[in-house]
Amino acid sequence: MKPNVPPQPIRRALVGENAPSVRPGDDPTLYGSATLEPVEAVETRTFQTFRLTYTVGRIGLDDTGAIRISFRSITDAGRAQSTDPGGPNYVSAVTDGEAKITLRCGPEGPRPWAYCVTAQVNGGYLKEGETITLTFGDMSRGSPGMLMQTFAEHSYEFRVATDVQATGNFLPLSEQFVVPVVAGPAHRWAAVMPTLRRPGEPFHLGLKSEDRNGNPTQQAKGRVRLEPSLPVTGLDLEFDYAPGDRSMVFEGLSVAAPGTLRIKVFVDDALVAEAGPLVVEAGDHAGFWGDLHGQTGETIGVNTIESYFDFARNKAFLDVSAHQGNDFQINLPFWARLNELTAEWNEPGRFTVFPGYEWSGNTAVGGDHNVYFATEGRTIARCSHAILEDRSDLMTDANTLTDLYDKLRGEDCVIYAHVGGRYANIFYDHDPKLETAVEMHSAWGTFEWILTDGFPLGRRVGVVCNSDGHKGRPGASYPGASRFGAYGGLTCFLTDRNDRASIMEAQRRRHHYGTTGCRLFMDVTATLPDGSVVFERNPAADPDAARAEARTAIMGDIVRVAGGEVTLAVRIEAHAGIERVELRDGAAPLEVIRTYGEEDLGNRIRVLWAGAEYRGRGRDTLWTGRARFAGASIDRFETVNHWNKEQMLEQRGGESVSFKGVTTGNFMGFDAWLTATDGSVLTVETNRGTLERSLAGIGLDPIVMDAGGLDRRLSVQRLPEARLARSLSFERTLTVKADGDTPIWIAVTTEDGFQAWSSPIYLFR
Repeated sequence: MKPNVPPQPIRRALVGENAPSVRPGDDPTLYGSATLEPVEAVETRTFQTFRLTYTVGRIGLDDTGAIRISFRSITDAGRAQSTDPGGPNYVSAVTDGEAKITLRCGPEGPRPWAYCVTAQVNGGYLKEGETITLTFGDMSRGSPGMLMQTFAEHSYEFRVATDVQATGNFLPLSEQFVVPVVAGPAHRWAAVMPTLRRPGEPFHLGLKSEDRNGNPTQQAKGRVRLEPSLPVTGLDLEFDYAPGDRSMVFEGLSVAAPGTLRIKVFVDDALVAEAGPLVVEAGDHAGFWGDLHGQTGETIGVNTIESYFDFARNKAFLDVSAHQGNDFQINLPFWARLNELTAEWNEPGRFTVFPGYEWSGNTAVGGDHNVYFATEGRTIARCSHAILEDRSDLMTDANTLTDLYDKLRGEDCVIYAHVGGRYANIFYDHDPKLETAVEMHSAWGTFEWILTDGFPLGRRVGVVCNSDGHKGRPGASYPGASRFGAYGGLTCFLTDRNDRASIMEAQRRRHHYGTTGCRLFMDVTATLPDGSVVFERNPAADPDAARAEARTAIMGDIVRVAGGEVTLAVRIEAHAGIERVELRDGAAPLEVIRTYGEEDLGNRIRVLWAGAEYRGRGRDTLWTGRARFAGASIDRFETVNHWNKEQMLEQRGGESVSFKGVTTGNFMGFDAWLTATDGSVLTVETNRGTLERSLAGIGLDPIVMDAGGLDRRLSVQRLPEARLARSLSFERTLTVKADGDTPIWIAVTTEDGFQAWSSPIYLFR
């Protein structure tokens, strides 16, 4: 199906090193020309057919010469193939000349144009004016067509280059082609608010409808009615939804009195979404949500930097944002443009934007780290100029993490250690003044080890989560059908104001927590003995750090405790039921706190698989299997973290579930509500092993089968049949060790599969 969208331009101007062009001084007519049809917009995940016709130029196309069409490596569109005419993504090639054409489809191109279709001349040559026509998604022999990607993109590119003299050197043509990929029909609604404000303090409400693959869509309309749980100043309770730009944002709202706000959203009288929770209470800080890590088409991702910031503010409804391109791909023109745009988009009090980049050194010399500057105009210190032709600023490089620390000392900036393709090597080096946090979750997966490995080393860092998304959707980053295995994360910064100075201070004091993409309210506060001292900076790195006596500390604080005990108070308000809260001392679990007990359990069985192969690029773990409930029938079935709907996870008949999916340190699975008989047995057979238990033997605590790898496991547990409570508060008295740090933190898991982690409170005596 083609949407009713006007045709778009077929050429795209790219920035700097990424711009395709023939060599200066060359006559473009030498190498030929090309056309592509059609070029009007197409919907995500539809089958399409495109015909690209190349016309040979003045110097001909020699024997073993070729034309090449390259696609961005980040796309999850169907991979072109030339061997199965009846299969998806079949590509054919014909010529009106006398030569034979051979097709190759595969990864032959340089980053980021990895996947290529190469049409090579064999057994002859082609003369000026003769043509080669490639049909992508050729349906003439049974193929359904070429499958488009899951994410919207302003300009899905067909990059055309020629090697007319069979030298192996492909030169881009002057014509380059793009097809807009737009969102499909409305599938779900989302309503978004922040989670913490003071009485009378302004906030915004965002409303959008997404297609099946998580893209905000224009194909949604209706009469909207809002039902807030508290009076909201400035909020229209009824209106028509038909935005021209895929979302609506309601600014300047406020709640006068303390309470917890949730807003139900009805469209044409059907309940479609709920915003919240937003906790309104007096205090020293509010909570501001950010996704500070993602890339665009100027580096390895898609879409433009301008659309990236628009999505972050107006489609994901974020408070804080930043762009983080791989440094070895950021040329000087783009670095200048990025700094211009961060200054333009930065709006103190509403939308904070930081300039920065991803230092992308190999793991052997420190691994991936994110750099965030407080001001524009700073020098980019790259790990290398690996794929940059302009090497005029080579002297600014920082080849190792130690070199990077040396370059950045004295700069107003902070650094995160993160796990992407490369992972940060926290054992290599650490500067506690610069490196304030570790990124525990992103679209690449979940990595608690990047925090827990640091506890024995005496590291005092906070927890952040971001998307590291490459699909142009910061703050709402679905993994799609590519190698990303998780929904992108978010970070909540706890500070008094949403501007650069305040967010920077929150980072330096680790006053933040991260989630796997949900927005829940979290408060973790320690009550301290008289005489305890809270430090503004890490005293191990800065003996002169400002300090003050205090009776309370919040997440991220470093505290010298005057005594052996503290009282920890935790409050969680979530969008969904709270399945568990794990209280931890460093890497050691202290207690699991639930919103239910043994007496509340019912006939809901949860089956989960989780973990990774190892820490590096090949961490993806493929799970295939079947769960069978012998002697029981499935009355109801719901998936958990089934982000890629094309991965199989479905009920088969009345007693079994089949699955095939990928985990990358995170988890996925399902809940089954059962009618069981005496002697009913659950058998979960997977490619990683088999777990079998009588249903009567499955209770409150998960039964876990170790599956090797990196925390790879299969688990089953029993849950209450009803939805779980969305609020949880508790207090505990905790002992502070006599020697070293006692890092106290929590991990929250919600009923629908999201997780959240507080930055530790670092207690010492």
